[in-house]
Amino acid sequence: MSLPNVLVFGGLNTCSRALVGFLVPLDGEPLVSHVRVVDKFSVEPPTTYIGAEFPKLLKKPELEYRQANLTVPTTIASMFDPPEGQSAYDYVFDFTGEIQFDRTEMIQIDRTCQVSRRIGLEAAKRKVKSYIRLQHPFYETSTKGSHNEKEDIKPDGVAGTWWHETLRMLAAIEDLNLVILRVGFVYGPYTNWGPIASAMTVASVYGHMKKPMKSMWSPGKNPTHSVHTEDVAGGMWACAQWMAPLGRKEADSLAGEIIIFHNEKSKAGEVEGMPSPDKKLIAPLFNLVDDSNSTLLSVGQTVTSFFGTSFEFFNLVENTVLKLKSDAVEEINEHHVGGWIEMISTSNPPIPNTPLSAYMDKYALEKHVVAFSNTKLLEVTGYKLKKPQLNHDTVKEVVDKWKEEGTWPILDA
Repeated sequence: MSLPNVLVFGGLNTCSRALVGFLVPLDGEPLVSHVRVVDKFSVEPPTTYIGAEFPKLLKKPELEYRQANLTVPTTIASMFDPPEGQSAYDYVFDFTGEIQFDRTEMIQIDRTCQVSRRIGLEAAKRKVKSYIRLQHPFYETSTKGSHNEKEDIKPDGVAGTWWHETLRMLAAIEDLNLVILRVGFVYGPYTNWGPIASAMTVASVYGHMKKPMKSMWSPGKNPTHSVHTEDVAGGMWACAQWMAPLGRKEADSLAGEIIIFHNEKSKAGEVEGMPSPDKKLIAPLFNLVDDSNSTLLSVGQTVTSFFGTSFEFFNLVENTVLKLKSDAVEEINEHHVGGWIEMISTSNPPIPNTPLSAYMDKYALEKHVVAFSNTKLLEVTGYKLKKPQLNHDTVKEVVDKWKEEGTWPILDA
């Protein structure tokens, strides 16, 4: 039986490197015949952080990287043409989209919605067997319980609104063998973005300074469900294999959910390809989180205890003062950014540059509540979590790999 050919769009700065490492491991047999990764970044020299492992993977004969501007429609079509001697692409993995929370609505529409929609249209035209869309946790859920795929959860901000609208646009493409994988907060080796990577870096500074790390948010429930990049990769692959023999209609009947409209109705006439607000759109949707049931408190305690310090909360008076200040973000960062700079400059060996930052932007400092149930994915696809817990071992694995590649400070105790 021949192995599938795979096309991966976007995500070089988020999760696609983990998928590629899973499909074409450095040691071991590849799961695919050929994989082409397409993104806007250069990899030689890299114009985004790609970690120590990906350049080694690029030497594998099964892997091809193409730098391309995916906002150009004709470019997308050409990426679907396989190399000579290879059959058509079987699976498409869509990691595209603008992950910066401060991007304007126009940028989100152009770089998230339209890019993904055009890839989806081309994939349907080419009759790919599986089209898997990664959905980041740009939502606010209730603090009570874990939310399954049937529940109506609210997109968070401009990014959340247009990432969610992208799902409606894809769901509206007939005969697209779509599966949406909606994940929790991602962390893992060579992942330098997101609140968990940020929390690790900042916790290390407070450990070094021998001071407690403090949060502005009270120690209530505050779920912040997490997922390891290995499981994002494994989950994407499980979805692709589940979908391939079924086709869209069958998959919709087994795992389809209504993708509820969450936008301004007036936008439907303005944005190309945006379905009517009253159109009922259904697509297979799965949540993917680990079994940690992570909360702000548990993540804080896990990362601070790893670095030998504690996780505490500002008292009410301190908190009120901070929240009233417009420059509170800068004031909070002042404490740990200087410490991180000192750590990397006194590291042995010294670290001339690192992709890691102890600066926490406004989004990282805000309260985010994300609580998903993973039951449906595990039951329907049979997927088994590789890293079910966010704990000392998984934090150590991440930090050790950064130390190994020379981007994390090694300090004399």
